[in-house]
Amino acid sequence: MVDSLGVAVVGFGWMGRVHTQAYARVPHHYPSLGLRPRLVAVAEEVPGRAEEAAAQFGFESATRDWREVARDPRVRAVSITAPNFLHREIGVAMAEAGKHIWIEKPVGLSAADARAVTDAVARAGVQGAVGFNYRNAPAVEAARELIASGELGTVTHVRVRLFSDYAAHPEGALTWRYEKERGGSGVLGDLASHGADLARFLLGDIESLTADTAVFIPERARPTGATAGHTRATGGELGPVENEDYVNCLLRFASGARGVLEACRVSVGEQNNYGFEVHGTRGAVFWDFRRMNELGVSRGVAFQDQPVSTVYVGPGAGEYGAFQPGAANAMGYDDLKVIEAHRFLRSIAEGRPYGATLPDAVRSAAVLEAMTESAQSGAWVSVPA
Repeated sequence: MVDSLGVAVVGFGWMGRVHTQAYARVPHHYPSLGLRPRLVAVAEEVPGRAEEAAAQFGFESATRDWREVARDPRVRAVSITAPNFLHREIGVAMAEAGKHIWIEKPVGLSAADARAVTDAVARAGVQGAVGFNYRNAPAVEAARELIASGELGTVTHVRVRLFSDYAAHPEGALTWRYEKERGGSGVLGDLASHGADLARFLLGDIESLTADTAVFIPERARPTGATAGHTRATGGELGPVENEDYVNCLLRFASGARGVLEACRVSVGEQNNYGFEVHGTRGAVFWDFRRMNELGVSRGVAFQDQPVSTVYVGPGAGEYGAFQPGAANAMGYDDLKVIEAHRFLRSIAEGRPYGATLPDAVRSAAVLEAMTESAQSGAWVSVPA
């Protein structure tokens, strides 16, 4: 017997839409899951947007006030996809109301915010999932298994990159994303948070780091109306960009491995160039998000001039089999969020966590705060355990 689970989405920009579509698709890809999500409520403060979402996706009710969702007895699980500065308040309130939460990264504006939500979830005895979706790629999970198997030898170093051009246009509107009070960090929270999680997912804890940051577009025009995504604005009053466009960072892992993490939101010519290169004493593995279902793998005993083979992942890798029947059939970004939704719902059904959790968000936030401290001091900084 399949139980119905009332779910709500708070914040209906692009990511709220992605979460909603993921809930709708879970029963098709995971028919044996004992829970069937039911779209109960959607909350969005922009006038008319929640009603549009309800009409398009079939939510039973719409509101501009997320507090109504917290009070709604029909809602048992909530996706929190509102702007960063609201994550702590909404996350704590939903947990205290007994709702399971699936929250987008970064979880608030600081490690303290992430810890507050984590503690609230623990006190309430509910499940909490975090939107570190890139670790859900079947090829990434296959790479992790390859590293753990020892086939690459002892891992010596890794490079993690996250380059994008979503903020490269000088007419990009000065939204909350560029303000410290509402957005917190810039590319640190938006992209480097994924990089920190990927690095930990693949190689384990980061012990210390040194970082440098920069703002390359120091002023932007304020928008004159409601925005969604990365809207352009012209003619408006110019205001300062308060958080970083770029970060580079040297990492030292607890294992002894070394790393480089680099992220930029204003990289002209780069569209979602995310990936990693992991090198060991006997081999290497390479992954590029834009070729999400492939790995470059070098292994053997040649060492010098050892070739790299292209490996297409298939049903034996991660959750690939829930989407495609054979290797080299493409999966896409939204599929990663379906995997995430399934793991969140499975956590609720079984009462134990699957996938990225709130403690993972706390660890990522600690790495980001160490980057900020290092960029300000110019020194190596230890990452709190």
